Amino acid sequence: MGLALSLLCVAAATGAIYPLKLVAPTVSLSVVYLPAVLLISVVWGLPLGLLTSLLSAAAFNFFHLPPTGRFTLSDSRNWVALAAFTVVAVVASAMADAVRTRSDEAERRRAEADLAAALARELLGGTDTRAALATASHRLANALGLASASIELDAVQGDDRRAALTLRGADREPLGTLLVPRSISDETEERLRRHVVPTLEAMVALALRRDALQAEAVETAALRRSDDVKTALLRAVSHDLRTPLTGIVAAGHALASPSLTEQDRVDLSTAVVTEGQRMASMVEKLLDLSKLQAGGAVPRREWVSIEDVVLAAREGLPLPEARLRLNVDPGLPEVRADAAQLERAFANLLENAGRYSNGAPVSVQATRVGDQIVVSVVDQGPGIDRGDRDRIFEPFYRGRSSVDDRPAGSGLGLAIARGFVEANGGTIAVQSLPGQGTSFVVSFPVQGQPAEVPA
Repeated sequence: MGLALSLLCVAAATGAIYPLKLVAPTVSLSVVYLPAVLLISVVWGLPLGLLTSLLSAAAFNFFHLPPTGRFTLSDSRNWVALAAFTVVAVVASAMADAVRTRSDEAERRRAEADLAAALARELLGGTDTRAALATASHRLANALGLASASIELDAVQGDDRRAALTLRGADREPLGTLLVPRSISDETEERLRRHVVPTLEAMVALALRRDALQAEAVETAALRRSDDVKTALLRAVSHDLRTPLTGIVAAGHALASPSLTEQDRVDLSTAVVTEGQRMASMVEKLLDLSKLQAGGAVPRREWVSIEDVVLAAREGLPLPEARLRLNVDPGLPEVRADAAQLERAFANLLENAGRYSNGAPVSVQATRVGDQIVVSVVDQGPGIDRGDRDRIFEPFYRGRSSVDDRPAGSGLGLAIARGFVEANGGTIAVQSLPGQGTSFVVSFPVQGQPAEVPA
């Protein structure tokens, strides 16, 4: 196409000179060929530009310099004009080619800068380097006009179809491999090695460093949370264990006094037992929480009755039978769960309800709703503020009692209740309005019942 256009432009310039001879000297009209020389040089490069220059000189000599129709000159001054035109045409062709080369190089550099920016967005803008490599490889292939490209974070050997370019870090240790088709030209491969691979090495190194820093940040956050839990644990333990220990020690010292009456000794003995049970309950809760957080509370499932579980949970609690109103629907299906874990969960719910009910009865309603067994533990206490409802199931979080505005309990009971309920396939939720009491709703899915065992 370039050669055809060169011949056409030379012919057009040759024809345009004929009418121009009427208004200008023939020798000065050689400049008419220069636009064609510049056009061909800029678009198709120096070799075709030089050919156009020589064709223009030959056509100007053959058609316009006397004697016409031959490649000879009758006037020696025309030799000077023809030589000057040829030199100017060659220089103009070389300059146009240089401009074209610089323009092409600038365009390549712009494309490489755009490619580097795109790779930076893909590799550094996400959160996982390996997940971003596929998109980055696709962008790289499109930018360079390659049939395919693949960036691997492992050392991969090339084969018959793909050439492997190793990506190295600042310490020259391998970071990964760039795989490109083996059929690419030498110019494209050189461009990859000189301009693309160094940029890609820097981006991959930064992305890997980012991943390492994120992993360190996650680990640091986990350690910080662990330290917070330990601090909260120490606070809870130091506060909640010190009180019964102080009472036990004080009662022990008092028991040694010879002036005590028999009733005093009975009272002190009762205080020791009560505080010891309180401390034992605290230790049991800590053990339950540690099992749940360590994933060691694996339930031993068996068919259990909700009524039996609730009655067993009430035993050992400072909740008289008169204050517990239990209503279980007749024929309520049993649930397949760990009886001991459910007992601990409902014991904590009943203890919490008894603490905040201000002496009023605690109601437990068990019924079937669709394919769910729903157990509601309802107290008539002050209720829970909206801001506390989302946090009451967190370990060591203790809401404020509106009665005396002091935190009550260890802050472990509801966390343990939720852990044991969820471990057995159930869910737990809270419904409360300030001043109107609180209802904890525990739900279990209805499962196939066990076959009836003959007497």
